Amino acid sequence: MRKLVLTFAFFVTLFAQQAASLSLAPEEFVASRQLACVLAEQSLGYLSEKEYGARTHTVLDGYDGAERDNILAKALGYMDGLMFSIDDANPDLVDERLQSYVESNSCEQSDYYQVTVSL
Repeated sequence: MRKLVLTFAFFVTLFAQQAASLSLAPEEFVASRQLACVLAEQSLGYLSEKEYGARTHTVLDGYDGAERDNILAKALGYMDGLMFSIDDANPDLVDERLQSYVESNSCEQSDYYQVTVSL
């Protein structure tokens, strides 16, 4: 009986740690939305490699490796959601959706949208 309880406790602890690593704090959630804007601008060709690196660095600065991974995963999820149900026969729709997202309130009215950093 004791083995069963210890095994159960082990798995509960393991799953709880994994669930916590997938959740985002409010700051990480904001950072993921900011990073999604950067990714959209990069996809549209609006940013040079230097600008892309500087903006990405600005968004992810101050987060540890696991938090950065979570932020990137969430930002990629936004991008995936934007591309949902786009037919391969209409590639112009990809640019239209990205353009619409970059011009949306999510990106344009953000304080981050106006930030530039020199490294």
